[in-house]
Amino acid sequence: MTNALTSKLPNVTTTIFTVMSQLAAEHGAINLSQGFPDFSAPAELMDLVAEHMRAGRNQYAPMTGVPLLRQRIAEKTTALYKAAIDADAEVTVTSGATEALFAAITAVVRAGDEVMIFDPAYDSYVPAIELSGGIPLRLKLRAPDYCIDWNEVAARISDRTRLIIINSPHNPTGATLEAHDLEHLAGIIRDRNVFVLADEVYEHIVFDGRSHQSVLRHPELRERSFVISSFGKTYHVTGWKVGYCVAPRALSAEF
Repeated sequence: MTNALTSKLPNVTTTIFTVMSQLAAEHGAINLSQGFPDFSAPAELMDLVAEHMRAGRNQYAPMTGVPLLRQRIAEKTTALYKAAIDADAEVTVTSGATEALFAAITAVVRAGDEVMIFDPAYDSYVPAIELSGGIPLRLKLRAPDYCIDWNEVAARISDRTRLIIINSPHNPTGATLEAHDLEHLAGIIRDRNVFVLADEVYEHIVFDGRSHQSVLRHPELRERSFVISSFGKTYHVTGWKVGYCVAPRALSAEF
Protein backbone atom coordinates (compact mmCIF):
# COMPACT_ATOMS: atom_id res chain seq x y z
CA MET A 1 0.00 0.00 0.00
CA THR A 2 1.26 3.46 -0.89
CA ASN A 3 0.90 5.97 1.92
CA ALA A 4 -1.08 9.05 0.90
CA LEU A 5 0.21 12.42 1.98
CA THR A 6 -2.18 15.32 2.45
CA SER A 7 -0.33 18.59 2.07
CA LYS A 8 -0.43 21.08 4.93
CA LEU A 9 -0.10 23.84 2.34
CA PRO A 10 -2.12 22.67 -0.68
CA ASN A 11 -2.21 26.12 -2.27
CA VAL A 12 1.55 26.62 -2.26
CA THR A 13 3.17 25.75 -5.59
CA THR A 14 6.55 26.51 -7.12
CA THR A 15 7.70 29.85 -5.78
CA ILE A 16 7.32 32.81 -8.11
CA PHE A 17 11.04 33.53 -7.56
CA THR A 18 11.93 30.22 -9.20
CA VAL A 19 9.51 30.73 -12.08
CA MET A 20 10.65 34.27 -12.88
CA SER A 21 14.36 33.46 -12.51
CA GLN A 22 13.99 30.59 -14.97
CA LEU A 23 12.20 32.86 -17.45
CA ALA A 24 14.87 35.52 -17.11
CA ALA A 25 17.58 32.93 -17.79
CA GLU A 26 15.71 31.52 -20.80
CA HIS A 27 15.23 34.90 -22.43
CA GLY A 28 18.46 36.58 -21.39
CA ALA A 29 16.43 39.20 -19.50
CA ILE A 30 17.39 41.36 -16.55
CA ASN A 31 16.22 39.46 -13.47
CA LEU A 32 14.34 41.74 -11.07
CA SER A 33 12.39 38.90 -9.52
CA GLN A 34 14.47 38.12 -6.44
CA GLY A 35 16.28 40.14 -3.81
CA PHE A 36 19.85 39.09 -4.40
CA PRO A 37 22.67 41.43 -5.49
CA ASP A 38 24.74 40.82 -8.58
CA PHE A 39 27.94 42.40 -7.24
CA SER A 40 30.62 40.94 -5.01
CA ALA A 41 30.88 40.94 -1.24
CA PRO A 42 33.52 43.24 0.29
CA ALA A 43 37.02 41.75 -0.06
CA GLU A 44 37.73 42.54 3.60
CA LEU A 45 34.75 40.45 4.67
CA MET A 46 35.89 37.49 2.56
CA ASP A 47 39.38 37.70 4.05
CA LEU A 48 38.06 37.87 7.61
CA VAL A 49 35.79 34.87 7.11
CA ALA A 50 38.67 32.85 5.61
CA GLU A 51 40.86 33.83 8.57
CA HIS A 52 38.33 32.54 11.09
CA MET A 53 37.68 29.36 9.11
CA ARG A 54 41.40 28.59 9.06
CA ALA A 55 41.53 29.27 12.81
CA GLY A 56 39.10 26.37 13.30
CA ARG A 57 35.94 28.27 14.13
CA ASN A 58 33.70 25.96 12.12
CA GLN A 59 31.60 24.11 14.68
CA TYR A 60 28.16 24.64 16.20
CA ALA A 61 27.49 28.08 17.61
CA PRO A 62 25.36 28.62 20.74
CA MET A 63 21.65 28.45 19.94
CA THR A 64 21.24 32.23 20.06
CA GLY A 65 24.49 32.92 18.18
CA VAL A 66 28.14 33.61 18.99
CA PRO A 67 28.25 36.01 21.97
CA LEU A 68 30.66 38.48 20.34
CA LEU A 69 28.47 38.67 17.22
CA ARG A 70 25.38 39.34 19.34
CA GLN A 71 27.28 42.05 21.19
CA ARG A 72 28.28 43.73 17.91
CA ILE A 73 24.68 43.57 16.69
CA ALA A 74 23.53 45.25 19.89
CA GLU A 75 26.17 47.97 19.48
CA LYS A 76 25.17 48.55 15.85
CA THR A 77 21.50 48.79 16.83
CA THR A 78 22.24 51.33 19.54
CA ALA A 79 24.42 53.40 17.24
CA LEU A 80 21.89 53.51 14.39
CA TYR A 81 18.56 53.58 16.19
CA LYS A 82 19.33 54.83 19.72
CA ALA A 83 17.86 51.66 21.21
CA ALA A 84 19.64 50.10 24.19
CA ILE A 85 19.76 46.37 23.47
CA ASP A 86 20.69 43.52 25.84
CA ALA A 87 22.96 41.36 23.67
CA ASP A 88 22.44 38.29 25.87
CA ALA A 89 18.65 38.43 26.14
CA GLU A 90 17.35 40.35 23.12
CA VAL A 91 19.41 39.25 20.10
CA THR A 92 19.11 35.92 18.27
CA VAL A 93 21.19 35.00 15.22
CA THR A 94 19.33 32.83 12.70
CA SER A 95 19.86 30.81 9.53
CA GLY A 96 18.78 33.68 7.33
CA ALA A 97 15.98 36.18 7.77
CA THR A 98 13.31 33.75 6.54
CA GLU A 99 13.97 31.43 9.49
CA ALA A 100 13.65 34.45 11.79
CA LEU A 101 10.33 35.41 10.18
CA PHE A 102 9.03 31.86 10.59
CA ALA A 103 10.14 31.65 14.23
CA ALA A 104 8.56 34.99 15.10
CA ILE A 105 5.24 34.09 13.50
CA THR A 106 5.07 30.67 15.15
CA ALA A 107 6.08 32.17 18.50
CA VAL A 108 2.93 34.28 18.85
CA VAL A 109 0.29 33.02 16.40
CA ARG A 110 -2.21 30.42 17.59
CA ALA A 111 -5.08 28.65 15.85
CA GLY A 112 -7.72 31.15 14.78
CA ASP A 113 -5.55 34.24 15.25
CA GLU A 114 -5.59 36.81 12.47
CA VAL A 115 -2.33 38.16 11.06
CA MET A 116 -2.46 41.40 9.09
CA ILE A 117 -0.17 41.62 6.05
CA PHE A 118 0.10 44.11 3.22
CA ASP A 119 0.01 42.92 -0.40
CA PRO A 120 2.14 42.56 -2.41
CA ALA A 121 4.04 40.68 0.30
CA TYR A 122 7.03 38.36 0.61
CA ASP A 123 5.71 34.90 -0.17
CA SER A 124 6.99 33.22 3.01
CA TYR A 125 4.63 35.12 5.31
CA VAL A 126 1.37 33.34 4.49
CA PRO A 127 2.65 29.72 4.66
CA ALA A 128 4.12 30.37 8.13
CA ILE A 129 0.84 31.92 9.26
CA GLU A 130 -1.21 29.00 7.94
CA LEU A 131 1.12 26.37 9.45
CA SER A 132 0.55 28.07 12.81
CA GLY A 133 -3.22 27.83 12.37
CA GLY A 134 -3.52 31.56 11.78
CA ILE A 135 -5.67 33.41 9.27
CA PRO A 136 -3.98 35.89 6.90
CA LEU A 137 -5.81 39.24 6.80
CA ARG A 138 -4.61 40.81 3.55
CA LEU A 139 -4.72 44.57 2.97
CA LYS A 140 -3.75 45.92 -0.42
CA LEU A 141 -1.05 48.54 -0.96
CA ARG A 142 -2.12 50.77 -3.82
CA ALA A 143 -0.09 52.36 -6.60
CA PRO A 144 1.63 54.67 -7.12
CA ASP A 145 3.06 55.23 -3.63
CA TYR A 146 2.19 51.87 -1.97
CA CYS A 147 1.67 53.53 1.41
CA ILE A 148 -0.27 51.82 4.18
CA ASP A 149 -3.82 53.12 4.59
CA TRP A 150 -3.97 53.44 8.37
CA ASN A 151 -7.68 54.19 8.31
CA GLU A 152 -8.20 50.79 6.71
CA VAL A 153 -5.95 49.16 9.29
CA ALA A 154 -8.01 50.72 12.10
CA ALA A 155 -11.23 49.56 10.43
CA ARG A 156 -10.06 45.97 9.86
CA ILE A 157 -8.27 45.26 13.14
CA SER A 158 -10.23 43.26 15.72
CA ASP A 159 -9.89 41.28 18.92
CA ARG A 160 -8.86 38.31 16.74
CA THR A 161 -5.84 40.18 15.36
CA ARG A 162 -2.68 38.90 17.01
CA LEU A 163 0.14 40.09 14.74
CA ILE A 164 0.78 42.82 12.15
CA ILE A 165 3.62 42.26 9.68
CA ILE A 166 5.22 45.38 8.24
CA ASN A 167 8.08 45.49 5.73
CA SER A 168 10.22 48.57 5.14
CA PRO A 169 11.93 49.16 2.80
CA HIS A 170 9.19 47.21 1.10
CA ASN A 171 9.73 44.13 -1.02
CA PRO A 172 8.94 44.40 -3.93
CA THR A 173 7.84 48.05 -4.34
CA GLY A 174 10.69 49.85 -2.52
CA ALA A 175 8.25 52.00 -0.51
CA THR A 176 9.49 53.09 2.92
CA LEU A 177 7.69 53.82 6.16
CA GLU A 178 8.13 57.23 7.76
CA ALA A 179 8.09 58.26 11.43
CA HIS A 180 4.42 59.24 11.19
CA ASP A 181 3.60 55.70 10.00
CA LEU A 182 5.06 54.26 13.19
CA GLU A 183 2.99 56.74 15.21
CA HIS A 184 -0.17 55.64 13.39
CA LEU A 185 0.62 51.99 14.06
CA ALA A 186 1.37 52.60 17.73
CA GLY A 187 -1.89 54.48 18.18
CA ILE A 188 -3.98 51.75 16.57
CA ILE A 189 -2.58 48.89 18.66
CA ARG A 190 -1.93 50.78 21.91
CA ASP A 191 -4.85 49.23 23.81
CA ARG A 192 -4.80 45.87 22.03
CA ASN A 193 -2.93 42.62 22.59
CA VAL A 194 -1.24 42.80 19.19
CA PHE A 195 2.39 42.11 18.32
CA VAL A 196 4.43 43.56 15.46
CA LEU A 197 6.78 41.74 13.12
CA ALA A 198 9.02 44.27 11.34
CA ASP A 199 10.78 42.83 8.31
CA GLU A 200 13.68 45.27 7.92
CA VAL A 201 16.11 43.21 5.83
CA TYR A 202 16.64 46.08 3.36
CA GLU A 203 17.33 48.62 6.14
CA HIS A 204 20.59 49.81 4.55
CA ILE A 205 19.27 50.12 1.00
CA VAL A 206 17.58 53.52 1.28
CA PHE A 207 17.95 56.37 -1.19
CA ASP A 208 16.93 59.99 -1.85
CA GLY A 209 18.34 61.30 1.42
CA ARG A 210 15.89 59.27 3.50
CA SER A 211 16.77 57.49 6.74
CA HIS A 212 15.41 54.07 7.65
CA GLN A 213 12.65 54.37 10.23
CA SER A 214 13.22 51.19 12.20
CA VAL A 215 10.62 50.08 14.70
CA LEU A 216 13.55 50.06 17.12
CA ARG A 217 13.50 53.87 16.99
CA HIS A 218 10.01 53.84 18.56
CA PRO A 219 10.17 52.83 22.27
CA GLU A 220 6.47 51.95 22.49
CA LEU A 221 6.49 49.68 19.44
CA ARG A 222 9.85 48.15 20.32
CA GLU A 223 8.34 46.64 23.48
CA ARG A 224 6.01 44.42 21.42
CA SER A 225 8.00 43.86 18.23
CA PHE A 226 10.24 41.33 16.54
CA VAL A 227 12.65 43.21 14.24
CA ILE A 228 14.29 41.08 11.56
CA SER A 229 17.52 41.97 9.73
CA SER A 230 19.80 40.21 7.24
CA PHE A 231 23.55 40.17 6.81
CA GLY A 232 22.96 38.57 3.42
CA LYS A 233 21.21 41.63 2.05
CA THR A 234 23.59 44.11 3.67
CA TYR A 235 26.86 42.48 2.62
CA HIS A 236 25.72 40.91 -0.68
CA VAL A 237 26.10 37.32 0.58
CA THR A 238 22.53 35.99 0.52
CA GLY A 239 23.76 32.42 0.10
CA TRP A 240 25.45 32.51 3.50
CA LYS A 241 21.99 32.63 5.13
CA VAL A 242 22.77 34.72 8.21
CA GLY A 243 20.06 36.88 9.72
CA TYR A 244 19.03 37.95 13.17
CA CYS A 245 16.11 39.04 15.31
CA VAL A 246 16.03 41.79 17.92
CA ALA A 247 13.11 41.54 20.35
CA PRO A 248 12.36 42.20 24.04
CA ARG A 249 13.47 39.57 26.54
CA ALA A 250 10.12 37.76 26.85
CA LEU A 251 9.55 37.66 23.08
CA SER A 252 13.12 36.56 22.44
CA ALA A 253 12.75 33.71 24.94
CA GLU A 254 9.67 32.41 23.11
CA PHE A 255 11.32 33.01 19.73
